[in-house]
Amino acid sequence: MRAAEAEAVVAALRRPRYEVLPLDGIADSVAEHLPDDVTITVTASPSKGMASTLTVAESLAGQGRHVVPHIAARLISDEVHLKDVVQRLANRGIQEAFVIAGDVKEPAGRFQGALDLLTAMAEADCRLERVGIAGYPQSHPFIDDDVTIQSMWDKRRFASYIVSQICFRPKVVAGWVRRVRRRGVDLPVHVGVPGALDPARLVRISSRIGVEASARFAKHHATWLPHLLRIGGYHPGLLVEGLAPSLADPNDRVAGFHFYTFNELARTERWRQQTLARLSASA
Repeated sequence: MRAAEAEAVVAALRRPRYEVLPLDGIADSVAEHLPDDVTITVTASPSKGMASTLTVAESLAGQGRHVVPHIAARLISDEVHLKDVVQRLANRGIQEAFVIAGDVKEPAGRFQGALDLLTAMAEADCRLERVGIAGYPQSHPFIDDDVTIQSMWDKRRFASYIVSQICFRPKVVAGWVRRVRRRGVDLPVHVGVPGALDPARLVRISSRIGVEASARFAKHHATWLPHLLRIGGYHPGLLVEGLAPSLADPNDRVAGFHFYTFNELARTERWRQQTLARLSASA
């Protein structure tokens, strides 16, 4: 890795985004294991609805954290519900959210996808200071590629940045980022990377979110679960360092890393601090 690339990786690792699941005890785990300057994003649970996400987000905001709750379009019943959610966030000083469609089969109301919800937010003056949207370096398990491409273009005017879904091939991610730029979308990209995960713990967490939700989880992540379960295990280093050229290239506008921790906070944070120490020492 060249010196400029190592410096770019170090800079990105100093401003990580950690995604957590809204399970019992997660706010205490964040307080115990993570420094105050780590951004925490909170997923939306298809089985528990928006309530669990909002409760965890409020608790983290109470710790003084920069917290980014997910708002899933298919979990919002109507405009009144939407306004209530945004107001509840505002009451805790939360002015950023990650807007997604959500993996619910049957929507709670008329919102089918993220664009529907973003449009409604703008029309109802439910704006937030910053909004993230999803990007897909590889095919989405439920949505055709041409639809995801068009959708990103349509959503760009409402959004502040893109968070990519997990892809284990850095060259594929870099190529996707360049295609995004050629399509005229210049939003910063936070590249999605699995945290330092224990496969056995991942299975236990999957069982805690319920049989139906676990089946959705397995289907949604079928392309990368084998990487986590392979002999010898997984660690984020190969992906993070493989993405160094994109981080160092200002034309790519890769803003940093979004770690999908699956609540494996202590292990992921330990890996991050060790990697920072190693790369900083060699710089």
